[in-house]
Amino acid sequence: QVELVESGGDSVQTGGSLRLSCTASTNIYNSNCMTWFRQGSGKEREVVASIYSEIGKIFYAAAVKGRFTIPQDNAKNTVTLQMNSLKPEDTAMYYCAADRHGGSCANDPQYEFYVWGQGTQVTVSS
Repeated sequence: QVELVESGGDSVQTGGSLRLSCTASTNIYNSNCMTWFRQGSGKEREVVASIYSEIGKIFYAAAVKGRFTIPQDNAKNTVTLQMNSLKPEDTAMYYCAADRHGGSCANDPQYEFYVWGQGTQVTVSS
């Protein structure tokens, strides 16, 4: 089974930028929908963005649209999340998930066929 490792989390001030990376143990980027989720303290896990590179399908949650992007020039086993204009409400643990069944892009943290990474913490201070 593929393993995912997130990195790039850090503490930044409001308005700052971070670039998160999710590295997979196998080449899955083109054939599997890759999704970023986040979970703030005391909050439910929520979708941030997803990409199914094979068909160029990209989704951004309303809360991050216009500020976060998933570059499409990723390496075959890596998906990144560029986060700009960060706000305190972006503070959360960020998780990468791969759809084991391919490209459904469910964007639902309850989807049973995700493989999850361990998460990377992003903290934005005002």
